[in-house]
Amino acid sequence: MEQKFRLDRTAFKATTASEADDHVSEWKNKTYIERLEAAWFLINQVYGTTADTKLDRTVFSKRKHDA
Repeated sequence: MEQKFRLDRTAFKATTASEADDHVSEWKNKTYIERLEAAWFLINQVYGTTADTKLDRTVFSKRKHDA
């Protein structure tokens, strides 16, 4: 699988703490598709999954809820 996101080591610059803390303005400049792709990438990194990983039915299941 091709790695879509790579660390660009030339993209870093010195900033103040308040500038570095401003994540919102950077993400507002991205499209919702770019934000969803980044979220999907981070979720896969945390759980060690890929798009091809099958759902573990021993952990996840569905049941009918009686109303």
